[in-house]
Amino acid sequence: MAPTEYRIQIQGHLAAEWAEWFEGMTVQCQPDGTTILSGPVRDQAALHGLLLKVRDLGLALISVNPAEPISHQGSGNVSVV
Repeated sequence: MAPTEYRIQIQGHLAAEWAEWFEGMTVQCQPDGTTILSGPVRDQAALHGLLLKVRDLGLALISVNPAEPISHQGSGNVSVV
């Protein structure tokens, strides 16, 4: 299975140097005082590992969201069962 793109939002700003420690995630500081960590996560175990790192640094976790999937079908309709 292909990795899933995730966006992890935390309170506070992290320097770009933390990207390597967060397994190559992109570190983007936001004007609202938060940081977005984004990038591919290979599986749920890897996601939990990233969240443990957030916890270990004492950072406040705001949200964890998978990136919106891109539909390559012409209709643009998505059904969830």
